[in-house]
Amino acid sequence: MAFDMCDLETTLKRIVARDPDQPEFIQSVEEVIYSLEPVFRSNPGYLRVFEMMCEPERVIQFRVPWQDDDGCMQCNRGFRVQFNQAIGPYKGGLRFHPSVTLSIMKFLGFEQTIKNALTSLPMGGGKGGSDFDPKGRSDAEVLRFCQSFMTELARHIGPDTDVPAGDIGVGRREIGYMFGQYKRIRNTHDGVLTGKGLNWGGSHIRPEATGYGLVYVLEIAMKENGKKLKGKKVTLSGSGNVAIFAAEKLLELGAVILTFSDSSGTIHEPDGFDLDKLNVLTEIKQNRGRCEDYQELWPTSKYYRGERPWNIKCDVALPCATQNEISEEDAIALIDNGCRWVFEGSNMGSTNEAIKIYQKELPFFTYLPAKAANAGGVAVSGLEMSQNSTRTTWPNGKVDSELKAIMGRIYRICREEAKKMGKPGDLQLGANAAGFKKVADAMLDQGYII
Repeated sequence: MAFDMCDLETTLKRIVARDPDQPEFIQSVEEVIYSLEPVFRSNPGYLRVFEMMCEPERVIQFRVPWQDDDGCMQCNRGFRVQFNQAIGPYKGGLRFHPSVTLSIMKFLGFEQTIKNALTSLPMGGGKGGSDFDPKGRSDAEVLRFCQSFMTELARHIGPDTDVPAGDIGVGRREIGYMFGQYKRIRNTHDGVLTGKGLNWGGSHIRPEATGYGLVYVLEIAMKENGKKLKGKKVTLSGSGNVAIFAAEKLLELGAVILTFSDSSGTIHEPDGFDLDKLNVLTEIKQNRGRCEDYQELWPTSKYYRGERPWNIKCDVALPCATQNEISEEDAIALIDNGCRWVFEGSNMGSTNEAIKIYQKELPFFTYLPAKAANAGGVAVSGLEMSQNSTRTTWPNGKVDSELKAIMGRIYRICREEAKKMGKPGDLQLGANAAGFKKVADAMLDQGYII
């Protein structure tokens, strides 16, 4: 059977027709399917597997009633998208944020499936969450919400079925509240959630893992291209765990950090953040402050209200905030300002139009999509699952070395797959092709499609 581009377009139209009101999911599918054209040309049968892979194995939506501190009943919507279990239990975070919709859950679950395959750990893909916003809520309100959420979710998850983790709005506090409720319902203490506290089944380096892993894979890529991270000027977006811990590791390796941001604007230190300045910003964010508050304490900084950091001259850009934060216009500005490395800490951090701009600059520009670049978080979640299964706790150094090894392996898998497809340096193709083929081959072996 020969491949025809019309077959790809027809397949995409069928996928879009099923869910025309899910823009984020459609965007993620379009990004992957077009990049995989060389894969479909080499094996046209993969296109049929791709279409089946785009349909989640199970979508769970449920009501979450809870009582606020005024005694009023509130109601939120909960989700769990169990996307693909071909290579292991469903694995992916829970997000509590007002923006949560089924479209966003499906896009994240689809990306997670490919991402988890790249880690080489036996994990399938899933994602879940709620449109509940924990910001401004008391601990008691968050507790009541988490208990109600887990009361419904508990029947659908388990250590060998589906292992959720944290994400935006879900940290150790929320994981703890949900784990406590799960134990009451199921009467077991098992590895059903990752991101747990270290003294009750968690792993070293789990909070730091996504940020550390992002920098590790950047460092490895630079070394293999004859470059050094030391002295490179880096613009970071976001100011949550991913950005803060990436910055911590960047400072350790001698990079110059120029920016952080939040939804209100960007804070810029022209001469770079040192450890003292980073600690000040970290304390501000831990107390639910804004990047703007930092300027009052460090007058050397500049604050750009309502702006992202992509117009500032840099060597490296690390988007660590949210999806679609680098537009086509931003990508052009980055390249015009000397940026040659974009590694995504946020899921789908660049629009498809921005990615096309990156592709035009190959091989003098290196872009690594989130499904490879930010896989450190789920990698350490997978290591936490292994520790839970054997009732052991690994020392900090072992987890860190395993994380670094996994990120190096991911980079080399992406690089070699791109070469195999005849497009050396195209790490977007390498990541999508390697992850997809691993899942697709497992689906074929298991009779999902013949």
